[in-house]
Amino acid sequence: MDELLHLGPRTCGLTADGPSVLVTGTYQVSGAVSRRLLDGLPSALVVPAVDIRCRVAEVALFEIGVEEPGQQVILDRLLDVMLVSALRAWFTRPGANDPGWYRALADPVVGPALGLLHEDPAYPWTVGLLAEKVGSSSRAAFARRFRTTVGEGPMSYLTSWRICLAADRLRDTTDTVDAVARRVGYANAFALSVAFKRECGVNPTAFRRG
Repeated sequence: MDELLHLGPRTCGLTADGPSVLVTGTYQVSGAVSRRLLDGLPSALVVPAVDIRCRVAEVALFEIGVEEPGQQVILDRLLDVMLVSALRAWFTRPGANDPGWYRALADPVVGPALGLLHEDPAYPWTVGLLAEKVGSSSRAAFARRFRTTVGEGPMSYLTSWRICLAADRLRDTTDTVDAVARRVGYANAFALSVAFKRECGVNPTAFRRG
């Protein structure tokens, strides 16, 4: 039964046209990067349909009943749209306790800076260089804005992001620690090990074994 829950659309109930319909979807999530995102979300949230501008739920219900080639691909994409739409509606409500990374995406200065860090984490970024790239005339002002919006400074964020990427590569690949280090922006395995142990409490080799 557990296996069936992971294989495509399933329906249950007495009639197909009952008064209520419950549609569920799941994501198989693992890894440090995914956990970093999930930690910023509430354990449960409820968004009324009227708060979601697009009518993706209706499209999903229609597609569930269409057993044709490509159905699962379409449903997977619709689930992505439903999730993003629900989160966007939730976080734009008055008083929503949205995480720093969500607020930062809309910031005209911090948002592009985060994009640079995510696109090329191995680059030798500095606060001054980031400020210059996003058009901020003041290094100090940029650093303050980043910390206020995200909740930590640019270099602290970059370090934690690099460690998340390294953790996932250590778990998902057979790359050497030195190769992982260079991939995420450290000069060698020793440099990564120092930063990794400071962030995670264990060195990369012990983390991979665990």
